[in-house]
Amino acid sequence: MGLDQAVTGLVAGVGFRAATTPEEIVALVRRALHEAGLAPDALTALATAADRAGAPNFLDVAAALDLAPVGIEPTALAAADAQVVTRSARIAASRGVGSVAEAAALAAAGPGARLVLPRIASAGATCALARVPDQDGRR
Repeated sequence: MGLDQAVTGLVAGVGFRAATTPEEIVALVRRALHEAGLAPDALTALATAADRAGAPNFLDVAAALDLAPVGIEPTALAAADAQVVTRSARIAASRGVGSVAEAAALAAAGPGARLVLPRIASAGATCALARVPDQDGRR
């Protein structure tokens, strides 16, 4: 998925270790929504790096949350990196972006997207929320 194929609405971007359970990721997404003061039904998509988008745990999370799973190509992640506010040296070295969760959320939400909630973390996953601000400027 590129930046020109944006999902409408609020997007949860996630990064996760291969062994992370779907339950842990779902709990983290729900925690992110709670911290942002948003209802669970506000989400329209779940995004991650393209090479992880077919992982069974990611697909299970998307199904559990009734969301479209979105894989973000490395070029789109890199294009969103300028807006990423969290910087992990380990992820920057392996992925070329400061935060997969933030970059995936921003890229999936599309041009003009802003972070609603910067990356939060659990033991094996990260989550960030992004969307294009409404015309009245609401984030």
